[in-house]
Amino acid sequence: MRKSFFPMLATFTLTTALILPLPSTASAADTGTTSTLKDQTGVALTVYNDNLGLVKDLREITLTKGVGELQFMDVAAGIIPASVSIKSLSGSGSFRILEQNYEYDLLNPQKLLDKYVGKELKLYQKNPNTEREEIVTATLLSTNGGAIYRIGDGITYGHPGRVILPGVPENLISQPTLVWLVDSDQSATRKIETSYLTSGISWRADYVLTLNEKDSRADLTGWVTIDNRSGAIFRNATLKLVAGDVNRVRDAAPYQDRMLKTAMAEAAPEFREEGFFEYHIYTLERPSTIKDNQTKQIRLLQAAGIPVKKELQLSGDRRYFYAPSGEQDNSRKVGVYLEFENRKSSSLGLPLPKGTVRVYKQDSDGSLQFTGEDAIEHTPKDEKLRIKLGEAFDLTANRKQTDWKKIASDTYEAAFEITLRNHKTENVIVKVVEPVPGDWTMLSASHPWTKGEAFSAEFAIPVLKDSESKLIYRVRMRY
Repeated sequence: MRKSFFPMLATFTLTTALILPLPSTASAADTGTTSTLKDQTGVALTVYNDNLGLVKDLREITLTKGVGELQFMDVAAGIIPASVSIKSLSGSGSFRILEQNYEYDLLNPQKLLDKYVGKELKLYQKNPNTEREEIVTATLLSTNGGAIYRIGDGITYGHPGRVILPGVPENLISQPTLVWLVDSDQSATRKIETSYLTSGISWRADYVLTLNEKDSRADLTGWVTIDNRSGAIFRNATLKLVAGDVNRVRDAAPYQDRMLKTAMAEAAPEFREEGFFEYHIYTLERPSTIKDNQTKQIRLLQAAGIPVKKELQLSGDRRYFYAPSGEQDNSRKVGVYLEFENRKSSSLGLPLPKGTVRVYKQDSDGSLQFTGEDAIEHTPKDEKLRIKLGEAFDLTANRKQTDWKKIASDTYEAAFEITLRNHKTENVIVKVVEPVPGDWTMLSASHPWTKGEAFSAEFAIPVLKDSESKLIYRVRMRY
């Protein structure tokens, strides 16, 4: 039977904070060893997008010959026990792990009291006459909805005295712990590497794009935001981030082997990017400490003078083409978009992890103002990024269905008039995208058009300042 490693007196009040001397972790049972962060010689952390981290914890641990217990403490509270892998990196001889237990019945005032139901304990209470504290022996009968005691021949609850317990039960621990039954062929100090997966840690990319005065170029800064809620601290860790959509199942065991085999490449001395399997790994080229319940930001990239293109787009609605809608006006918003290419010639050319791009621009006073944000997906190099910033204030659009008729059982014609008004002090070009359904033919149009996709007609409509332009077209559809 394992001896308690909490031999001290536990004291706390019912209405105030816990007053509990924590047990020393320097000693363990007669046949076992306790390992804490004091034994750690290195740690490597790989963080995935999907609330998952892979920890490699390297420690020097002295094992005694024979079968004994090793308490491996200071692991993440979100550990997936079935994913644990252990190996020795030094020392002669061998050792085996016969059993593994994950102890997570953590110490707190309520659980501590629950363990003493039916047992005797002591209460400190102040004598109102002498102003001195007196000790009363009581039996704890229940903790449901509050502590109920038997004191002498009477039963009471809501007792104001401080509770004193003789010790902490051995099945309560102060932190999550892996407990191994180890069989070592000799007494020796070994370098032991423990790898495991943990939930509660994730990362995301955030980008800041700053436009120039003419909206023709921009500076881009990328940041990595790491959110650690795993219940562990990683001091001076080798940090790697995996960008990509890693398939996961809800049961930890099936992906244990796969994840451990794809663990990490060798560390190197802000981030170095490399292709890895069907994903990308970003390695921080310096150690970093990531505390529990901490959000940390690290710069990922920086690029200046990126060519950008601002586009004004009016998008139609497919439902306009299926039935007559009369001659009423339909007001629509003109969207504002930015486009740029992730190319080396554009000062980029790196795989960009998915995240949020926030766009800023200086006003006439030189103050930076927020102009909009959008999410991007994982974007390989040499691909185009398109960001929607919002809706144009000084541009209005009205559409009107001027005709709709059925030509045959599966053939229809529709005609539209779209009026664009420009209240800006400059000329603009508005891209009009009409999602025409079925097999369609453009019968007539007031402006040139192109077939953007199989089911869309695109028009580039110039609109002079303080003026309006009208797009008129007729289309035949078969569906």
